[in-house]
Amino acid sequence: MLEVQHWRVTYNDIHNLIRSVTPKIAEEFNPDIMVAIGGGGFFPARVMRTFLRETTENKSLQIQAIGLSLYEPLPGTTQEQIGREVVRTQWLSPNPGKILLGKRILIVDEVDDTRKTLHYALSELQKDVEAELLSSPELERDVLRAATKFAIFVVHNKNKPKLAELPSGTPYYAGENVDDLWLDYPWEAIVIEEHDRLAALDKKHREK
Repeated sequence: MLEVQHWRVTYNDIHNLIRSVTPKIAEEFNPDIMVAIGGGGFFPARVMRTFLRETTENKSLQIQAIGLSLYEPLPGTTQEQIGREVVRTQWLSPNPGKILLGKRILIVDEVDDTRKTLHYALSELQKDVEAELLSSPELERDVLRAATKFAIFVVHNKNKPKLAELPSGTPYYAGENVDDLWLDYPWEAIVIEEHDRLAALDKKHREK
């Protein structure tokens, strides 16, 4: 049995990756609202908000949160669902479509692995927008639909075949493209000093 290779990422690594890509996102997309996918998207979204507010001077930039789980065992889920089916645990409320309609929305997560979670998030948010459009005056719908735009940001994109595809033309940003390794994020660590020590060893090994 092959040993799983780990890549430990530090808070500083993530901070600097986000800082490096934010000017491009600000110039090309300039989001009005960010939707963080919990729990891995929370920290990256908060860090990026700081840089976007500084770059775009959009001091009112909001972060909304949704909860999606693909790999975690949750109450009511079966073993067969884990890793196969995206489970919604939290969503925008009370009216998701109203929050999003007419906005530029940046969906944020920590890693694009199989792309199933990102595909689910984007598809469901688009459905919310379409539902809200039905309550808008018919003559305004095309304008509002055109004004509502989605983009994706992930800290890491794994170079591997994806199990789902994003709609053509969806702006997609990644802090870094990496091999198909097991990524260990600092918010998953119990002893952060040990995590950082091992991350430093990982870095030395990769640089050899």
